[in-house]
Amino acid sequence: MSDVSTQLPTHEVVLTDEAAEKVKSLLLQEGRDDLRLRIAVQPGGCSGLIYQLYFDERTLDGDAIRDFDGVEVVVDRMSVPYLAGATIGFSDTIERQGFTIDNPNAQGSCACGESFH
Repeated sequence: MSDVSTQLPTHEVVLTDEAAEKVKSLLLQEGRDDLRLRIAVQPGGCSGLIYQLYFDERTLDGDAIRDFDGVEVVVDRMSVPYLAGATIGFSDTIERQGFTIDNPNAQGSCACGESFH
């Protein structure tokens, strides 16, 4: 008889290899190996969701965790359904540098995050 409740919940967010490498290099620069990458959503914004992406040393009750080649990605219980199928990537081009979030659950899109010219 196995006790399923001891298993940590998981989520369906994907971290690309490029993003995982960038996270590793940032953690190396910080000299920290106790941090996880946390992604969360809040209602709002013109696409219906505002994303938060940051390093966190804590885990909270109900957190879902997945490991990507040594990088732990944490999603809080309330954000899991909104982020199912989302991909965290990293872009390093002339036009854009930084982490990207491609979420099929967002209702429509807009240019909120784009800079003004």
